[in-house]
Amino acid sequence: MAATAGPSTHDTGKGPLGFSSGQVVQEWGYDEDIDRRLRADVEAATGTELVDEYYGDVTDGAILWWREEDGDVSDLADTLVDAQANLDNGGLIWVLSPKSGRPGHVQPRDVEEAASTAGLHATTAVAAAPAWSGIRLAARPRTR
Repeated sequence: MAATAGPSTHDTGKGPLGFSSGQVVQEWGYDEDIDRRLRADVEAATGTELVDEYYGDVTDGAILWWREEDGDVSDLADTLVDAQANLDNGGLIWVLSPKSGRPGHVQPRDVEEAASTAGLHATTAVAAAPAWSGIRLAARPRTR
C-alpha cells in the first residue's frame, strides 16, 4: 500500500477520494463523529448527496466509517460484502477509521484481513481528514 500525506491527501486525481461528478456514493457507518468536511467535499465533487446503507440501486462507490467498537474483522468483512452488493464493476470502496492514537482506531492489518475475506485488496492508504485515515479497496484481479 502506498501512503500519502499533505493537505490534499484525500484527492486522488478526480475529487475527494477519487469520486467525480455524477457518481452515486453509498455511505456506511454514519455517526456524529464522521468528518463533515470530507463528506461535504465528496458530495460537492459528485454533485449528489451520499446515499445511506439502505439504498437499493447501483452505486459507483462506497465509504465505510469504521471504528473499533463497530465490530471485529469478521463484522467488517460482512459489511464490505454488503457494500459490494450494489457496487458497479470497478467502483471504489474506502474504509475510513480514526487515526492511530485516537479512540476507535482500527489497525490497518485488520482492514486488510477483512478486505481479503471479502474478496478485496487494499491499494492505497491516505490521511483522509484531520482525524481519519482511509484505506482504498479494490476487487481482486481475476486470474485464469
